[in-house]
Amino acid sequence: MLAGYSISVQKFLALSFPPVSFSPRFHTPILIIITVAIGLTLAWLPLKMVIILVGGAIFFVITLLKPILSLYLLIPVIPFSSLLAVSIGDVRAGLMEVVLLLSIAVWSLKVLASQSLPTSLTRLKGGPLWLLFLLFLGGVSLSWLNAFSIRASMVETFKWVEMLILYLFIVNMVPVRHIKWVVLILLLTGISQAILGLYQFIYKVGPPGFELFDGRFLRAFGTFAQPNPYGGYLGLLLPLALSLTLWSFSQIRGPFVAAPAYPFEMDFSSYQWGHKIFRFFYLLLRFTIISLPLGILLAALFASQSRGAWLGFAVAGVATLIVRSKKAALILATLVLVGASIGLIGSFDLSQRQTDSTEANSAYRVVTDRFVNALTSIVTITDVATTPVTDANFAAVERLAHWQAARDMWRDHPWLGVGFGNYAAIYPAYAVGRWLDPLGHAHNYLLNLGAETGLVGIFVYLIFWIFTFRLLWVAVRYSDGFHKAVAAGGFGIMVHLHVHNLVDNLYVQGMYLHIAIILGLVSIIYQQNKGSQIPLKTRK
Repeated sequence: MLAGYSISVQKFLALSFPPVSFSPRFHTPILIIITVAIGLTLAWLPLKMVIILVGGAIFFVITLLKPILSLYLLIPVIPFSSLLAVSIGDVRAGLMEVVLLLSIAVWSLKVLASQSLPTSLTRLKGGPLWLLFLLFLGGVSLSWLNAFSIRASMVETFKWVEMLILYLFIVNMVPVRHIKWVVLILLLTGISQAILGLYQFIYKVGPPGFELFDGRFLRAFGTFAQPNPYGGYLGLLLPLALSLTLWSFSQIRGPFVAAPAYPFEMDFSSYQWGHKIFRFFYLLLRFTIISLPLGILLAALFASQSRGAWLGFAVAGVATLIVRSKKAALILATLVLVGASIGLIGSFDLSQRQTDSTEANSAYRVVTDRFVNALTSIVTITDVATTPVTDANFAAVERLAHWQAARDMWRDHPWLGVGFGNYAAIYPAYAVGRWLDPLGHAHNYLLNLGAETGLVGIFVYLIFWIFTFRLLWVAVRYSDGFHKAVAAGGFGIMVHLHVHNLVDNLYVQGMYLHIAIILGLVSIIYQQNKGSQIPLKTRK
């Protein structure tokens, strides 16, 4: 028993202090000193702080045994990061950063505590995207030469450093068999945000300025404070939910296509058909459960009333279907044409009755009016500074003003920009008309990046995403089943990111870590199948 105790103590000390060797005779005194120090500290601290520290310590010990648990905790923390953060000077930090640091600490201890440190270091995986991350970071770091605020540049650059670290953690610490659990937690977190948004939408919980339909409903914003980033977060999950729903639907017809496998030969055809029918209903139930997130997320996306998110998911949904199956893309095109025809027919008042109030408040009319108003404003406005502002064109004019400011910054600093993350700091010198609030970014990520990092930053950014989309395409092409559904969903998510970023910036409020998680999962799938040079449908 004493021998087992000594071995356990030695393992704990080796894991906690990996560079130091302890003689067995010092094990007990060291543990006594540590225990007394911890006891005195806990007795001196307030009860709330004690609960936090003890809970954190217990979770830390558990993650030493199962490092992937830190990722499971990080995923639900991301959308709630704005609520769980505190301001330290001009920088906000919170539980999201703490959990990420915990992941790094656990990963580092695992590597340092290994019996052969050089061998463990050589076994570390960079993944297929780590060089692209370094290229992007190197390119945008050149813009620091023009930075007005070094602190702002550090904050924005550190976002991409966090993305790289989380990406490397996932590639190294997440086994292939755990992908399904990561996806499940992603969807459950999205459902919780969607339910919260629908609650806000129906019960009008939020600022009066978000009211819709003559005050009957309210724009959903979840925990993101604004509807647009909330819609963006939902859009970064919806293609995955769509792809998994299509995969689950394709499984339903399986029982009636191929005969089930039995452990021994049987000639009872009635039993076989009974087995097929049972399996059919089982798969139908599974399809219903898997498709549930898609319906809830879509309802919440509508409740956000975010035009950028609507447009992003529309394009991302088509892209997801195309990379999954040409047949699915054809079916989608047919459904879109039928839906558009029905919508056009329904727009005519064949009865010649006055139903203006009903039409004005219909969901169909609201959606089309929001797009028409935005498009009309963008096309017709020539001088943002002198354009009269109304409730209908406010959002469009505000974006145009920030686009113009970003364009002017880029024009004056074409190669290296004004400094990564410095758009808001420089904005007062380029403000247009009444639009004096910088809003943090230009509401167009390409223009924002061009203004902050110039042509060099745009060049490395495009290289990063061109090669990333190539990886996504290969992962979809050479995978099958569930992994293909995840890869196709990841492809659609990145499409949504770039389409939505034409009118916004989704690298905010922890969503950049969400993007890193998706890239990490697809990279694992890619590495699992990279040895294959033959598409699955042609393999024997």
